[in-house]
Amino acid sequence: MKQHLGHFCGNEELPPDLIMCPPTSHQEACQFVSTNFTAELCLRIVLWLEGLATKALELEKKFKGCYVGSYLPSSGVWHHTQRFLKRRINDPSVVHHMDFDAPTREGAQILPDDKPWRASTLCPFGGLDILPSVEAMAKNGKPRSLQAIERESGIAHQLRLWKWACYCASEKIAEQDGGKYEMAVYAAQCSNLNRMLSICEDWESACWAMAKSWLDVQVDLHLTSFQRGRDAEKPYGNDTVGISSRGPSAGPETWPDHVVDQQPRDFPSLLQKLHSGEIVHEAVSRACKEQHRQVEMNLMLCDIPYLLDLIWLWISPSEDEQNGLRPHGDPQMIRFGAHLSLLLRYLLDDEMKDAFKEKLMTVGDNILQMYAMFLFSEHHEELVGVYASQITRHYCIDLFVEMMELRLNSSIHIKHKLFRSAIEHLPFSMEDQSKASFEDIIERVLSRSREMKASKYVEKPSDVAEQQRLQSLQKAMAIQWLCFTPPTTVSDFETISAKLLIRALIHSNILFREFALISMWRIPKMPIGAHMLLSFLAEPLKQPKEALLSFDDYNVLENLHEFEDWRQYYSCDATYRSWLKLEWENSAVPPPDLSSEEKERAIVAARETLNSSLSLLLREGTPWLNAIENCPLELTSGIFLDLHAYGMLCLPSGECLCPDATLCTTLTSALYSSVSEEEALKRQLMVNVSVSLTNNDCLEVALRCLAIEGDGLGLHESNDGGLLATVMAAGFKGELARFQAGVSLEISRMDAWYSDSDGSFQIPATYVVKGLCRKCCLPEIILRCMQVSVSLAESGESNDYHDELIELVASGMLGLFSQQQLQEFLLFERHCSLYKMELGEEPSVISFVKKKKIWVSQIKYLNVLQVFFLIKLNAF
Repeated sequence: MKQHLGHFCGNEELPPDLIMCPPTSHQEACQFVSTNFTAELCLRIVLWLEGLATKALELEKKFKGCYVGSYLPSSGVWHHTQRFLKRRINDPSVVHHMDFDAPTREGAQILPDDKPWRASTLCPFGGLDILPSVEAMAKNGKPRSLQAIERESGIAHQLRLWKWACYCASEKIAEQDGGKYEMAVYAAQCSNLNRMLSICEDWESACWAMAKSWLDVQVDLHLTSFQRGRDAEKPYGNDTVGISSRGPSAGPETWPDHVVDQQPRDFPSLLQKLHSGEIVHEAVSRACKEQHRQVEMNLMLCDIPYLLDLIWLWISPSEDEQNGLRPHGDPQMIRFGAHLSLLLRYLLDDEMKDAFKEKLMTVGDNILQMYAMFLFSEHHEELVGVYASQITRHYCIDLFVEMMELRLNSSIHIKHKLFRSAIEHLPFSMEDQSKASFEDIIERVLSRSREMKASKYVEKPSDVAEQQRLQSLQKAMAIQWLCFTPPTTVSDFETISAKLLIRALIHSNILFREFALISMWRIPKMPIGAHMLLSFLAEPLKQPKEALLSFDDYNVLENLHEFEDWRQYYSCDATYRSWLKLEWENSAVPPPDLSSEEKERAIVAARETLNSSLSLLLREGTPWLNAIENCPLELTSGIFLDLHAYGMLCLPSGECLCPDATLCTTLTSALYSSVSEEEALKRQLMVNVSVSLTNNDCLEVALRCLAIEGDGLGLHESNDGGLLATVMAAGFKGELARFQAGVSLEISRMDAWYSDSDGSFQIPATYVVKGLCRKCCLPEIILRCMQVSVSLAESGESNDYHDELIELVASGMLGLFSQQQLQEFLLFERHCSLYKMELGEEPSVISFVKKKKIWVSQIKYLNVLQVFFLIKLNAF
């Protein structure tokens, strides 16, 4: 421990230009202290305490004027007496001269204001500063006179005489019950601790008295080695304060035996004496129990491990504390502990012992984390990164993730402060395994934002649609952390800006897929999560995209195309919901009471909905949400497809069906049965359904199957997500055989990937989820168009969209429809046909057949849907 803290204390070497030969006693004393760790530490404590006293006196002088302590010993003047003599007042009781020996020689006194500090003029050897420090040596220069004296009389001989005289004076004054301050001043010159402690009524003065006395005795013991016939290793006395048995009559030749017995055995014993109420003033021992005094004493002892434990004990939250980011303890102590931990980490070298290093890292991390929490709680988000960046990687990530989640709904200004604090003080990408990076944090934030959480946003937790709608907003808000622009002071900020936008784009597409699957409810309320994402990325994506497209590894172009597909989809969705809102409002009013303006608004909205939807369904070029992709893996066997989904079971009423073990088993069997047994065996289909560990209202569904050519391997041309999407679509559309009728699986999170047999690698299989979205979204858009068409027909408005919709379903999208969706399509078509017949128009199916020149004899060549329409509508 001492080996490392020696660097911390910074032992100073004597400057060569100050070294004298032969050496003086002061030089030998300085040399001893500079090479002795304990003496060096003791010297620093003395200097520190004297510095505190100086600051206190300077402050007092500032507010109260001059004070006695401002008159330095080198002045050799008692100022009050000096002014008295200058006025030439004849008083035989007052000295007539200003030298130190005048009171004794003249048998007179100085004025009372000067009397307590008479000994402050004690300046041995012509005013030399005999403190054993390099600074004192530099101040003294090369004292040739002292060198000459000591060469003749012996090294430290004069010093022993002077100290012995001070000792005798202090004892004589005490015997005569003289002034206690004058006695203490003499005692301070000779380490007479007994006489010093009597006036020390506060912790600083008592500690200074002990440290100064102990240091001087150590130096004096060292200097005795230069006396002939003296034992350099004088043993200490017992651990009590008492007068040496030799007494003052023993003479100066026995110095420092007079005061050795008063000193503690070692430095820890010195500080322990401060706790003793019998030796020191009661206020001193009481002060030892204060936190900042305990900190100071442990620093003096260099017991850093214990000090860290002590600080953590004072500031650590109780075990029943629920809020981990709630500060605990004295803020000043938290701040001190954090800065102490940082200071020690920077000052101590890497060769410190493993036990101490572990303590400094583990407890230091806890303290730094607590201070970062305190700053966060005080809304100093801009400072959090300074301290959080210094702690271990997983602590730093956890801390920032929790802070970002707590500030998720705060103002942009506050969120930007936290973002900037992280990105300025952490590397963007992982450079060191032990240090966190901004990418680490943001990946965790994005991942956690997609987790299912217990409902706390709605009054009716059973309302699945509203619950998922509100939670989608929280998912979307996490993207805003990626939409801030890094400060230009960050290294390579342009590249970082591009990477942030790319990550926002990729994650937004993931969320768009999930939001599309939870926004199938035909209600006027908008999918707020999706529109929040569109607003976040609207401005950043207006910028030139050259920087984005330069990152080939991120499939930027593909993600940009998908983003535009979702923008178009949610635009169609918004026009539909706007129309539906008007339709609901109008339906609440009796038809005769509807104004022509209200009717016209609904008709205009309906036509906008049809135009918007058909522009997506019938667009030329690449199909909407094109899921055709080549597998990035080689065409080898043993490649599997995995899909994990989280969601709720929803009753037709919209309420949540709480799952249990029996329900999970039934659903597992139903999902497995959604494909033929032959197909399931061929693809090695595995299905597992369980209740979520984090939310008892939710389910976790895990699917796995073997990848084959066209579904997982090679080119995926069907554009429907393959086997896994087929299984999930059956559950999502509520058409699972051997399961409760009308109960559907509402998906809130879904991921699909490629893996090998043991799952040792995972590569995203985006086409599976995109194909599932096509299976669900495209039929829904068509059914909404049919719903709008029925409304227009009911209003007496004709439209020409039916033929296109029927042809679209019959020719290219039949495989995306479930049986129930086909029946719903038929029902809408039947209503439209009836309204057209009432208007004298030809039903759309007959029009479609004539347009295609299909005769009754050719019905056998028609696809199933067309035949289904013709039979049900009795068109022939």
